[in-house]
Amino acid sequence: MTKILPMVSGKFQQTMKAVGLYRYLPISDENSLIDLELKLPKVAKTEVLVEVKAISVNPIDTKIRAPKPYIETYPRILGWEGAGTVVATGKEVNIFNLVDDVYFTGDLRKNGSNAQYVALDQIFIGPKPKNLTFEQAAAMPFTTVAAFEALYDRLLLTHKDKGKSLLIINSGGGVGSIATQLAANLKLKVIGTASRLETEEFSRKNGAQIVLNHTKDLLPQLKAKGFGNGVDFILVNNNPYPYWDVLIQAIKPKGKICLIVDNSGLVDIKPLKDKKVALVSEMMATKMNYDTKDKARHNEILKIASKMFDNGTLRPTVTKTLSPINAATLREAHRLIEEKRLVGKLVLSGF
Repeated sequence: MTKILPMVSGKFQQTMKAVGLYRYLPISDENSLIDLELKLPKVAKTEVLVEVKAISVNPIDTKIRAPKPYIETYPRILGWEGAGTVVATGKEVNIFNLVDDVYFTGDLRKNGSNAQYVALDQIFIGPKPKNLTFEQAAAMPFTTVAAFEALYDRLLLTHKDKGKSLLIINSGGGVGSIATQLAANLKLKVIGTASRLETEEFSRKNGAQIVLNHTKDLLPQLKAKGFGNGVDFILVNNNPYPYWDVLIQAIKPKGKICLIVDNSGLVDIKPLKDKKVALVSEMMATKMNYDTKDKARHNEILKIASKMFDNGTLRPTVTKTLSPINAATLREAHRLIEEKRLVGKLVLSGF
């Protein structure tokens, strides 16, 4: 039997505020994101209904919203990361209870969290870190899960790799900043890259010992810092295409490279074979999209990370908060993301 709080079960609470789109337009267009009033989402047997307190905006939001010749018949609600309180649970939910405070990633296959309420399978959700505000917590799930999977599940890093070198291209971004913290906790030599003084300082704050300028040739910079023979691991948080030749030359024989962002062009992978280099990729949605046996790992990571935020092993990376959550504010958030000038994470709170 579905459990539901009285405040969302009465006739007065059958609809919710949301921000969505029908057409995919430039963010300068007032119709690119619009205010809506929609029915509350239905809760499936393994889902929970979360009252959203804060949301974060990520580059994937702007990519999905980007102009394209398609019109939705039902409004598309974006938003794949946030924090809030459980107000209803499906009959087979066994991880969360009513009034639990949680943080969550979104399910790209359905409408997202730019709404007062969102229904999600329980594996997308974790207990909100007690020491973080809803705003701080909302900024962390998406990038934290991606960074965890990239470092631990794809590059297979452990404490045994202490002292080895990891190059993180774009260490000042959302995933890069958490990956930097995780790698520093493993005692790796973390080499970040940035393009501005603000992102360089942010990278160092998160644990990068060295920060290079990725608008310039990275190879001579690596050599000048004592890495002329290459690095053991590389995590690429930018389009790999402009860096491809550098990646081939910078990675040591038998090293590993992990790509998070799509490659914008065709590249030659033959040189990787000569060095016995492992090339892997990270896609957070894979487990859910293909219903893999280890999909519960998603929830496990959020639980582990929650404890790490509470004990200070990880630090939140939110640097800017906007309010309230409405179409005008979300358009401003998308504009800021598209400018690519932000440091850390951007959060919105309060309906």
